[in-house]
Amino acid sequence: MGMLDVSTEDITDGPIATTLLALSLPLVVQNLVQVLNQLVDTFWLGRLGESEVAAVGLNFPLVASLFGVVMTATVGTQILVAQRVGNGDERGARRLIVNGVALAGVLAVAVVGIVAVAGPRLVTVLASDPTVAPLAASYLLVWVAFFPFSAASNTLERGFIGWGDTAAALRINLAAIGTNVLLDPFLILGIGPVPRLGVEGAALATGLGYVAGIVVAIVLVVGVRESLSLSAADVAFSADDLRELVAVGTPISGKRLAGQSARIAIVGIVAVVGGAAGLAAYTVGARIATIAFVPATGFGSAAQSMVGQNLGTGRRDRAHGTIRSGVLIAGGTIGAVGVVQWLVPGLVATLFVPGFAGEGLDLTVDYLRILAYSYWAMGVSAVLLAAFNGASRTRISFLVDLLKYWGMRIPLAAAAMPAAATVVYGVAVGGLDLGVHAIFWAVTGSNIVTVVGVGAFYLLRYERMFSDAAEEAAATAD
Repeated sequence: MGMLDVSTEDITDGPIATTLLALSLPLVVQNLVQVLNQLVDTFWLGRLGESEVAAVGLNFPLVASLFGVVMTATVGTQILVAQRVGNGDERGARRLIVNGVALAGVLAVAVVGIVAVAGPRLVTVLASDPTVAPLAASYLLVWVAFFPFSAASNTLERGFIGWGDTAAALRINLAAIGTNVLLDPFLILGIGPVPRLGVEGAALATGLGYVAGIVVAIVLVVGVRESLSLSAADVAFSADDLRELVAVGTPISGKRLAGQSARIAIVGIVAVVGGAAGLAAYTVGARIATIAFVPATGFGSAAQSMVGQNLGTGRRDRAHGTIRSGVLIAGGTIGAVGVVQWLVPGLVATLFVPGFAGEGLDLTVDYLRILAYSYWAMGVSAVLLAAFNGASRTRISFLVDLLKYWGMRIPLAAAAMPAAATVVYGVAVGGLDLGVHAIFWAVTGSNIVTVVGVGAFYLLRYERMFSDAAEEAAATAD
């Protein structure tokens, strides 16, 4: 992986596009591996039945919401580490990572307690199919027991990314997902002396992968690396660091929670409108579509670190150049993936879930084709939001997702429901009975409208925003 190593000098003085690609590649591979982690579960659970696939799909936005809670620590760590490294404050960056891990641990333990009490009831409320609810609850309770391991390793991983060492982050994820991929068929289906655990086996395999990830993260962070390396001297409580993490990271948590809570609501709408077949199609379609977003998240995360480091060293021109290059690369790459998906959606669906057939497969094909229209927008949006995050303007990202999901996507998706779908305080409420396809179009439409608005806002504000952020980064250096 030596050819993928990027120095601080490369980030602040090297060729922008080449450096961005070098930083992004390990993250793209890492995110592909994370998607594989999800698809492997679906692949093996698909051999058990539609209900098992739907059960994990029901948990998908809920699990993502729980990760959103700890993003205050994880993404906050990446943004602030990048700025401090760019400003030459490596001692402060190392101390901040230690405090970030501590904050992530506290938040994760709180999440475990809340889910243990309320999790099963929540999935029961979301699942309209009585065969899906108990399976979903079983998966969630096993999975959440391992959540603190994931929160800690994610924070260390983000520290490496903020430092510019994306290759280390890739190693952590390869350990976690590799463990899951190896264990999944044994624990889900039962092979040899291993009992058949079904959805609980899928959750257990994922959890053991988290354990493997934190072990590798600790080995890397206490080892001898040219980038991030922690020692006992860096273990120091800092109220100022914690305040900064909360100030920068909380809007990112809000952003994730706004999006994932909306996805939970949409899952409930899909369950009402499309039944088990619609829910399974939405699950499979969403997970396959996540593959298209993999390069976008990699480019966005790399751009976020580059923007942060360049602002830390006062290079506002390079921060803007990073976003300009990232928009072209991410938009073109993800757009090309969308073209392929639009041309052969059936092949894509059956490749990942060979056991799918009938109405579930038909709806999945339709969903994949509709989503393909907005793939370019997903790529561009990820990079544009990285500009605001790298400049510590994370509240803008939060507001963007709040408007995209709750201002557009949910109202449009609600129109798919029958006219009197439910009763609230004695009043029958519902939608326009447009059917499950209206939900698919709501996703694509909100993606496109959002990127147009965010792009216009960035062009109007980036000069002033980068100037202010550079001054703030200089003022906070140790």
